[in-house]
Amino acid sequence: MNTDIAQYQVKQEPFYQPQGNEIALYEAAYQRRLPVMVKGPTGCGKSRFIEYMAWRLGKPLVTVACNEDMTASDLVGRYLLDATGTRWLDGPLTIAARIGAICYLDEIVEARQDTTVVIHPLTDHRRNLPLDKKGEVVTAHSDFQLVISYNPGYQSLMKDLKQSTKQRFSALVFDYPPAELEAQIVATETGIGAELATGLVKIALAARNLKGHGLDEGISTRLLVYAANLIEAGIAPTEACRMALVDPITDDDDIRATLHHAIDAVFG
Repeated sequence: MNTDIAQYQVKQEPFYQPQGNEIALYEAAYQRRLPVMVKGPTGCGKSRFIEYMAWRLGKPLVTVACNEDMTASDLVGRYLLDATGTRWLDGPLTIAARIGAICYLDEIVEARQDTTVVIHPLTDHRRNLPLDKKGEVVTAHSDFQLVISYNPGYQSLMKDLKQSTKQRFSALVFDYPPAELEAQIVATETGIGAELATGLVKIALAARNLKGHGLDEGISTRLLVYAANLIEAGIAPTEACRMALVDPITDDDDIRATLHHAIDAVFG
């Protein structure tokens, strides 16, 4: 198999601001090749952290955005027809196992449970991946590690991980950064002034207090970066906040009015 490993390398250092000792914990897990689950709300920096750790460790990173239509074949591979007949095409999970990459399954809970079962042999002492359609068992490269992200806020009877999957992983729990650190992250990511960044974080905190009281999720750090980028592009802060922080997360008139009031209190 001629796979260009270079295409999976993280070539530039991603900006990541640690919140605690998550870097040391992840490095210890990687040293022992333990599978890792990163848990936390949407947009809090889980994917950026994994990208940063792949760069820090100098390992290739294969990322898969999971969805409800994803099949096991999408992960492991399939036979394709071409002019000469049929040929096997490895899926991203198989590629990662062969080349010794970190395979990151983003928002694993979005995938069907019968699909996620295929990862089980890679997360225990076997460290292999059976390719039933090809009649091959791929032994994972010694550098291979499996990482999944998981948003506990999505838990329901229909969308949750099986215990048989959860108990194959170590876990790192993420949350939105403390206000001062989050403002620093927004300012560094976008070049916005510290005062404006602090104001954006105040609005996010007001929205997060509404989680479970009209909002399924609060305003994420990612959305704060979007708002800051709009402000840097010349949009008035109140308009940028409504576009980036309010309209994407709710259609409820009462919640919108509450958030608009918070925006006006900070930037009005």
